[in-house]
Amino acid sequence: MNPYKVLGVPEGADEETIKNAYHELVKKYHPDKYLNNPLADLAEERIKEINEAYDILTNGKNTRGGNTAGNSYGASSNPSYLEVRRFIGLMQFEMAEKTLDQMTSKTAEWHFLKGAIHQRRGWYESALRFYNTAIQMDPSNIEYRAAMNSISRNVNTYRNVGTGGASGCNLCTSLICADCLCECCGGDLIPCC
Repeated sequence: MNPYKVLGVPEGADEETIKNAYHELVKKYHPDKYLNNPLADLAEERIKEINEAYDILTNGKNTRGGNTAGNSYGASSNPSYLEVRRFIGLMQFEMAEKTLDQMTSKTAEWHFLKGAIHQRRGWYESALRFYNTAIQMDPSNIEYRAAMNSISRNVNTYRNVGTGGASGCNLCTSLICADCLCECCGGDLIPCC
């Protein structure tokens, strides 16, 4: 593998060119863009190649935000984080969470991965809190910010679903429906006078 070709930069490119190309490719192939897409596996493989090429060209220096645990999808240098990412990819959320909970150090990546698990389980509020913490710990990480942006859309949609509040009409309608269901089953929630 020629890391220059993988990143699409000329041989001997300066660090700034390499970094810019890397960030653009990570945005293009980020796994969140390929959720429920038949190309998800290919995108994940591409991201791994991009991360490896970037690490080679930066001589193993981790310049992706200063977090020594690694910051881009599939690029963690911590084997436990790689295992968690693998579990998430296989939708084995219990194993992913169990592995995270056994760790003593709660880095930015730890919070990010916890948020990713919660997001995929549909627990958007808690995922948002974990992503927020990850970004506070590592503000320059583009992967964390992309995840935060994607979850923010879901949380806002989730919050707007029931904004009408509980009105008397909704309560009465719910009670009448519940009474009808009970009567169909031989019971009586609201006895007739």
